[in-house]
Amino acid sequence: MSQNERQRELRRRRHRKQKLVKLASRIAKASNSEKAVIRQKLRLLTPGAEDLIIRWGLEER
Repeated sequence: MSQNERQRELRRRRHRKQKLVKLASRIAKASNSEKAVIRQKLRLLTPGAEDLIIRWGLEER
C-alpha cells in the first residue's frame, strides 16, 4: 500500500527543514557571491523565503 498524501507532506517538510539547517550553517563562512546562491536556493525551496532571508541577514545591499 502506498503512502497517503499526509505522510508525503510530512516527509517533504522534514526534508525541507534539514536543507534549511544545512544552508543556515553555511552562511557564517559564505562570501557575498555564495550568499547570493543561498538566497536563490531559499527562494526555490520555500514560499516563506523572503522572511528567512531577512531573518538570516541575507538582504541584498
